[in-house]
Amino acid sequence: MKKFLVLIITCIILPYEGTIGQHSWSLEECIKYAVDNNIQIRQQIIQTRYQKNALELSKLKLLPTLNGQASHNYSFGRALDETTYQFTDQENVQSNNFYLGGNLNIFNGLQNLNSIKKSKYELFASDEDLKNIRDNISLSVALGYLQILLNKELVSATENQLEITLQQIEKTKKLVDAGSVARGNLLQIEAQAAQEELQLISMKNQLDISVLNLTQLLELKTPEGFEIIVPEIHVDTSTIITGNINEIYEIALGTRPEVKSSEFKLTASQYDFRIAQGGRSPRLAMNHSFSTGYSDIRKRILGIDPVTGPVYGTYTFADQINDNINYGIGFSLSLPILNNWQINKNISNSKLVIENNEFALEGTKKQLYKNIQQAYADAVAALKKYNASLKAVASMEESLRYTEQKFNVGMVTPVDYNAAKTQLLNAQSDMSQAKYEFIFKTKVLDFYKGIPLNLNE
Repeated sequence: MKKFLVLIITCIILPYEGTIGQHSWSLEECIKYAVDNNIQIRQQIIQTRYQKNALELSKLKLLPTLNGQASHNYSFGRALDETTYQFTDQENVQSNNFYLGGNLNIFNGLQNLNSIKKSKYELFASDEDLKNIRDNISLSVALGYLQILLNKELVSATENQLEITLQQIEKTKKLVDAGSVARGNLLQIEAQAAQEELQLISMKNQLDISVLNLTQLLELKTPEGFEIIVPEIHVDTSTIITGNINEIYEIALGTRPEVKSSEFKLTASQYDFRIAQGGRSPRLAMNHSFSTGYSDIRKRILGIDPVTGPVYGTYTFADQINDNINYGIGFSLSLPILNNWQINKNISNSKLVIENNEFALEGTKKQLYKNIQQAYADAVAALKKYNASLKAVASMEESLRYTEQKFNVGMVTPVDYNAAKTQLLNAQSDMSQAKYEFIFKTKVLDFYKGIPLNLNE
């Protein structure tokens, strides 16, 4: 029976595992998986939760405090009987004391209210930092995805070149056997094939490395079995990059999380400055307390004998606790006069933090403009290079066909033929690199416009 169950489970699990291994990932799936599993993002989520707790704590500081205390004491020797106000000798005394008390800040220079506002903007900044990390991870995944697509094209182009060379070897062998061409031509073609095989291995290694890089971004344990969907990507030679740098920058200023984060951090530092200023203000607080106690040497007065005086009896624990209740409320006012110049230095330091955050915000905006400017320039240059590469590839393909025809009849040497092939391969490589460079940079520009990353549009 156990063997039968194992067989059933195996039949269920193995097809499922094979399905997972054969699954091909789209760019959108890669980005989603990376965002859900990236360690840096998880750490920032924890930081955001921490900031949320800090905000809640700052709000809870508006509530009054209340603390309790209970004690049980033993004393030996001379003790005071609070009933008779007489000292007893060689007495073992047990006593209990109970206390509840706390205070409430009524006014402290609005420091609590400003702390709430400061924590709120720090939470906003942490949220934007989380969005920024997600965006950076998404761009890195998109770049890694496109790098795989580029390397796949380069491998395919190199394989095609090698296939042509191998076909040419077969043709040359026949010509050599027929005595039409010298055997040296065959040796040179075979040497070219060996060189192209080496180049193909190098290209495949680069492809494997690019796959490894992407799977590491996705936090996958191994790149084994990992495949991506190869979409149909066409670049229109008449494509025009919409918008200019300033237009894209204005859009990005209102949407980019790194800018919002810097703005929120600046606002938080301004409230921190108000908190520091609040240290100069008088502080008004209310305190409240409740206490009671018990002692085993205390006695209750039952009456007064005209001859002997007071008559004492047992004073129970419950009666003492009830009779000894004491509670009160009070107010205290404190004035900061001289505190080792700490308040002034805190104010001075908070001003420096504001100034530093102003520079940080300015630097963030400038860096954003530079990134957009660079992406725009790279996209324009890549489009020009791609259009030029298209013409170069078409020209090299025609040149190779012509050279191959001449080579087949012995009009050109193998060196000239191999040079034509190399020129075509280089032109194809330049065209592929320009294409994916253009695609990535245009997607970056779209990203700054608030358009999600997608290769299908």
